[in-house]
Amino acid sequence: MNSFQAHITVATVVEHEGRLLFVRETQNGEAVINQPAGHAEFGEDLMQAAYRETLEETAWRVEITGLLGWYIFQPYKGAGVYYRTCFIAEPRGHDPHQKLDTGILEALWLTPEELAQRRAEHRSPLVARCVEDYQSGRRLPLDAIYQHPWPLQRG
Repeated sequence: MNSFQAHITVATVVEHEGRLLFVRETQNGEAVINQPAGHAEFGEDLMQAAYRETLEETAWRVEITGLLGWYIFQPYKGAGVYYRTCFIAEPRGHDPHQKLDTGILEALWLTPEELAQRRAEHRSPLVARCVEDYQSGRRLPLDAIYQHPWPLQRG
């Protein structure tokens, strides 16, 4: 029987005035570009995780407005498999004094064209794919996700 490590991750596509919100972060010592993204934590639903990761990585508060899709990625044979749920969000406020997560170099707003010119810097192929799906008009309802309530702690 084969086993693998599953990574449950979230990301957001946030647009404002024709620009999309990204982070420049370090991965294996290299600067790369990604959507605001990260791992869901225990006890956290996917939308909460997407909101939290966006805030921690960019200092932007957002409102999750839609579901873009699910993306599955294995960087190389034998690596863990990343299950990314990507949401669409609208910016609601920025705190310029908030410290960004460790490893985040900066938050930046890029046009889709500017992002395409920097393809060599993308953290993974999912960065461009999520933008392509967003630009194509893909929008899924948030109620496509059912989150069963977490059980109460037993005492």
